[in-house]
Amino acid sequence: MPQKNTWMERAAGVLLPVSSLPGKYGIGTFGKAAYKWVDFLAAAGQKYWQVLPLGPTGYGNSPYQSVSAFAGNPYFVDLGLLCEAGLLNKPALKKIPWGKDAGQVDYNALLRYREQVLREAFSRFDGDEGALEKFRRANRDWVEDYALFVSIKAKMGQKPWYAWDEDIRLRKPEALARWKEDCKQDVAYHIFVQYLFFSQWKELKKYANKKGVQIIGDAPIYVAMDSADVWAHPELFQLDETYTPIEVAGCPPDAFSEDGQLWGNPLYRWDVMEQDGFAWWIRRLKANLKTFDVLRIDHFRGLESYYAIPYGDATARNGRWKKGPGRAFIRAIREQLPGAAIIAEDLGYLTPAVYRLLKYSGFPGMKVLQFAFDSPDGSDYMPHRYGNNCVVYTGTHDNDTTAGWMDTADPEAVARALDYAGTANGDDAVWDMIRLALRSVADLAVIPMQDYLGLGSEGRINTPSTLSEANWRWRMKKRQPTEALARKMARLSALYGRSAPAKPRKGSKKS
Repeated sequence: MPQKNTWMERAAGVLLPVSSLPGKYGIGTFGKAAYKWVDFLAAAGQKYWQVLPLGPTGYGNSPYQSVSAFAGNPYFVDLGLLCEAGLLNKPALKKIPWGKDAGQVDYNALLRYREQVLREAFSRFDGDEGALEKFRRANRDWVEDYALFVSIKAKMGQKPWYAWDEDIRLRKPEALARWKEDCKQDVAYHIFVQYLFFSQWKELKKYANKKGVQIIGDAPIYVAMDSADVWAHPELFQLDETYTPIEVAGCPPDAFSEDGQLWGNPLYRWDVMEQDGFAWWIRRLKANLKTFDVLRIDHFRGLESYYAIPYGDATARNGRWKKGPGRAFIRAIREQLPGAAIIAEDLGYLTPAVYRLLKYSGFPGMKVLQFAFDSPDGSDYMPHRYGNNCVVYTGTHDNDTTAGWMDTADPEAVARALDYAGTANGDDAVWDMIRLALRSVADLAVIPMQDYLGLGSEGRINTPSTLSEANWRWRMKKRQPTEALARKMARLSALYGRSAPAKPRKGSKKS
């Protein structure tokens, strides 16, 4: 029987990655700038802050290719808060060149300096050992494996785990015991950093919730091949006897990419996972739902059918669709996580079977305005075709900004969008697109901050299927979120009924 969504009311929110917050140390963190950002959201009448995945990133800096499905990104630990705790020296931090451009994340500086600074904090830590040990015990089902994984990886010159010596690659007991002893101090350090991450995040989330702002997190459907998850649980993934992937994840060719998208992530053995009620996934979702108020599951359509590409192929052309876990997975979530606040990222190639699974789940799906006007015949992304149970965006982290889209998209599609929005000459066209989202019947409207700032393509977060150095780098500058902007956002949020709890509509039902 289809499930009803009970958690979502009419509201507005903003999409902004943590990495894009302003701040002093090369990347956005959980420090003072994050608290000021929450104040801005509250003043702007926003009930939600949507972030991207918070996991540790690897090659390419993508938050969707994390080395752990459970761990937090050490880059987000705020150094200023560590100074206040007496674990770091502020004058010494100021001497470190964290980057010249306040509008860009400097990953080279982070790679060079961040760990040595955090190790300095670790060496000075003489605080609540009981709290640290309590964190270690509470998270022992993942944190020990993660800490050992990154410790060995560092000693192996950052080689992927599948290139390690056979005994530790296969996790033979004697090798594990030896490496745990050899890496004891490093393991303790990495667990300490995770303790800092989740302690700081907990306080920030508590502050946001008190201000009436809830946080939407993001769970990538897949994990990276070179991750603690695959190393620790190879039996859950489609690997051969040498732990080499059989097939990998991606998307088929489409109008946007003639070769498709080759993500390269290992695929799950869904049949094996189903035998224990999807226990690994339930642990993951439970951890995510403790970290966030609401969780977006990325690539929801992969739960109905997933695209499997032969390992070693250079493109996604030769992939094929295979059945996913479907309703069995949704039932496990219902039984183990009743009432979970989940959003389904249901973009991409959708079939009737995917729509049926989405309806069965009750999860709200996503609508993206930039996709609405490609065809003269319209699409399901046009606001007059929405039901209430969805989340509407002008664009996402994978899209250009709305201003950038207007400059680069098919002129006929842009003309249709402006005509639909009632914009005669293009003046304030971005705000008209924002208004389209806010006044739609979708229960939740989430707008990327770059659109509220009116930024062009310079504000784009990511271009899919590329390893561009521009990806994942954009940062908001300290003075960009102004009081005047907050007042305008608050006025529109109130105007379109997104500031106060929604009142039941007589005779209406969520669709």
